[in-house]
Amino acid sequence: MAETNSAPHIVVVSSPGIGHITPLAELTKKLLVLHQRFTATIVTFSDLPPCSLPPSISTVQLPLLPLHNLPPNTHIVTRICLTMAHSVPLLREILISLKRTTRLAAVIFDLFGSDFLSMVKELGIPAYMFITSNLFFLSFMLHLPTLAETTAGEFRDLPEPLRLPGCVPLKSEDFLEPLQERGSEVWDWVIHLARHCHLPDGILVNSFEALEAGAAKFLRKRGDGKASIWCIGPLSQSNLDIDSERPSHKCIEWLNLQSSGSVVFVCFGSGGTLSLEQTKELALGLEMSGQKFLWVVRVPNDTEASGSFFNPKQDDNDSLMFLPDGFLERTKERGMIALSWAPQQEVLSHYAIGGFVSHCGWNSVLESLVNGVPMVAWPLYSEQRMNAVLLVEGVKVALRVNVGVNGLVRREEVAKAVKELMVGAEGKEVRQKMQEMKKEGMRAVEKDGSSYKAIEEVVSIFRDSTMA
Repeated sequence: MAETNSAPHIVVVSSPGIGHITPLAELTKKLLVLHQRFTATIVTFSDLPPCSLPPSISTVQLPLLPLHNLPPNTHIVTRICLTMAHSVPLLREILISLKRTTRLAAVIFDLFGSDFLSMVKELGIPAYMFITSNLFFLSFMLHLPTLAETTAGEFRDLPEPLRLPGCVPLKSEDFLEPLQERGSEVWDWVIHLARHCHLPDGILVNSFEALEAGAAKFLRKRGDGKASIWCIGPLSQSNLDIDSERPSHKCIEWLNLQSSGSVVFVCFGSGGTLSLEQTKELALGLEMSGQKFLWVVRVPNDTEASGSFFNPKQDDNDSLMFLPDGFLERTKERGMIALSWAPQQEVLSHYAIGGFVSHCGWNSVLESLVNGVPMVAWPLYSEQRMNAVLLVEGVKVALRVNVGVNGLVRREEVAKAVKELMVGAEGKEVRQKMQEMKKEGMRAVEKDGSSYKAIEEVVSIFRDSTMA
């Protein structure tokens, strides 16, 4: 019989997508920093993003099971859910193997790993859920099964905003994008995920108490045998993880030539794409704004906003012919184009960046926050509209673009939002508020901060579970 390793071991499972892998890797590193005798295995469906992992963390890559029988327009959430559900037997084999040689303290998975719950508990391992988003999103998911059972018709027809305890009111038009059609396949999957939110032994959330004080206060008081909830953010990839040997990206060299706070960064995340018409309107809006800009441009996708989710990198040889005629020439003195990708963390921490036009993916939000960069909220899919509501109406660190007919943001609205953020009175207010939140976020993760203490408590529970 194999000898069991005396160090407690944690297994962390990420669903497909860089937006989940990155914060889960950061969480794993933080847990092991606080208890250096722990070891861990990170289970993914793709390569980890460039980051430095200590020797105590190993990795396992599961195959992305073929889903060829699905219609080409199958929603991204459905694809991820099916991938995770079909991978339960594979993860079971990994856990059984690890149990032979290690003392498993916990399995941590993101929301899409809900189907792992019963199997993990059957093996006698504590199961924890990591919410890669915020308390607002978690509060919504905890309430969603009740909302689905007590209402009829489409959510978008609800007469009043949803008022969750401690949260900003949420209009039905800003509900999760997959919930816009009751009874659809993706609607059923989201309800399925929501029903599992009550079941883990604990829930970790990539947010911090000062950012969502009302929701944090309410969720702490739930009690009655419900899963404990810990705010352990902001988790964001450190600049220390950037490869010092790697040549500097040309956009950083360009930023080095700009004055402090003069450039607006425009980027829609690792998976976000715009339609051809919207791309042209955005280009002309940036031109009309008169502001300096660094724009991460993706080849347009007219089928879905999340079109790059599973394949975020695009060919560097892709042509920019889809941009308006003469745009590059007219803006060459104050604009920089990065095709498909830029080192976002490096960009947002650069002194020249004064604003961020973002899709409001939560990782991007936190990167903006830890660097004190105010935002223009331009949500595309998933929970991003909820994030925009939190940022604009709750925390007040962002302005929001006005969406017109057919979901299009016209050039005039782009120009208005960008100019207001960079040089307007409202922009000045959100800039000041963002600086306050930056300080609060720093305090949360410092020793004796709220998130630091929360992670200490989680580590203590993991340690004790292996001693029982």
